[in-house]
Amino acid sequence: MAKGKKSRQAKGKTVTLKTVQKCVEVTPEGKRRLNLGFKELSTVPKCIQRVCDMDEVNLSRNLIRKVPDFIDHFVTIKVLDLHSNYLETLPVTIGRLQNLQVLNLCNNRLTALPFEVGLLRRLHTLSLGLNQLEALPGSIGALKELRHVGLSDNRFARVPACLSRLSKLETVNLDRNPMIPAEQTPAPEYTLPEGFHLVKASFLCEDCLRRCHHPERKKMEDAVEELT
Repeated sequence: MAKGKKSRQAKGKTVTLKTVQKCVEVTPEGKRRLNLGFKELSTVPKCIQRVCDMDEVNLSRNLIRKVPDFIDHFVTIKVLDLHSNYLETLPVTIGRLQNLQVLNLCNNRLTALPFEVGLLRRLHTLSLGLNQLEALPGSIGALKELRHVGLSDNRFARVPACLSRLSKLETVNLDRNPMIPAEQTPAPEYTLPEGFHLVKASFLCEDCLRRCHHPERKKMEDAVEELT
């Protein structure tokens, strides 16, 4: 489906459980895949909950606007392909797919991701190209297995700070974003109060921690995190 989607969405088809069962495939590697790609679906059929014991789910190239909350029934899946749909949001239940390794959300209408994406601790590939994203949730910095991130054709003005915390990251695609050159990035608007220092909490005793709730502390920590 091309990036320039029609403003009026066509009415999607409905499928029966029998049709869904016929779309279950076994890959050459012996993985069970539910392949509902290119079926003109406008909604994710509820009956797919009857075949939730899958390794992969392909719902790409459809007319889907919303991922249902019951996506969390697919707890065994490692690959979820939703590229080329009409998605504007994701449900918070996406964070319960603890075995997910590949998440493809390219060519949708996403303007933000839920914090819960940061719970996908086994994720190694996150594809978000051709959306309307300006930022990523800071929780993505917790995805320590993440290796490949696709962010091309979005609205990023700078590299998301959370990516700097990913030690295994190998590739980040930020092509065709309105990136601001580093020398034009404005300096953070804050000043350090006299005698104010940022230190790791692990270096402090309990008494010091209690007295360390300076009103500017959270603001300063966030600002330093963006610069590192």
